[in-house]
Amino acid sequence: MTAAVRSILSDRSLVRDVGALGLAVFAVSISFGAIAVAAGIPAGLTILMSLLVFAGGSQFLAVGLIAAGNPFAAIFAGLLLNARHLPFGLAIGDVIGTRWWQRLLGAHLLIDESVAFALAQQDPERRRRAYWATGCTLFILWNIGAVLGVLLGNAGDPNRLGLDAAFPAGLFALLLPTLKDPTTRLVALTGALVAVVTTPILPAGLPVLMALSGLLLVAVRRRRGPRSSEVPS
Repeated sequence: MTAAVRSILSDRSLVRDVGALGLAVFAVSISFGAIAVAAGIPAGLTILMSLLVFAGGSQFLAVGLIAAGNPFAAIFAGLLLNARHLPFGLAIGDVIGTRWWQRLLGAHLLIDESVAFALAQQDPERRRRAYWATGCTLFILWNIGAVLGVLLGNAGDPNRLGLDAAFPAGLFALLLPTLKDPTTRLVALTGALVAVVTTPILPAGLPVLMALSGLLLVAVRRRRGPRSSEVPS
């Protein structure tokens, strides 16, 4: 057992939080495997998708579009939906590491949950532990669950159990501490409003990208400079 693994296991609160999220991911991945097989996707391709893509939202979206007979749309929609990972990579680039294998593996483990867990930490070392612990744990559990779902053939729809709400609820809880900052709160609320308004009229994935327009407020505020009340006399 390496020192890195021992340091992660010694952090009880991190292990507890990652474990709780892992259980939800495991249940959803079982459903993904079963739904993919039921949609006519070969078992081997379903398992390979989980190993190589490792993006739950994109995988469910791809299965739906492939089942509808539009594989090219599935590829485009997956790329569009995962475009949000570009700013994610910029935000946690220093967390992954500098060695080539750390960059390669860390990029593959870059998902919403691993980024959110990392950014929720204040200490740089704990941020690094949170990222790798979350990414590795969810990758293992997601793929085990996908294999079980393929074997079971029909594990049901996660929406019926409310498991689809586990991800946004968990991420929202992680982001709450950052909302204490007024600028961050304004950007988050603006992005959420844009996403809600555009969801009924734009294809899946685009509302998430449109929500990034909230970041423009930061540029506007910086160009305006400090308010008059904040300028020192």
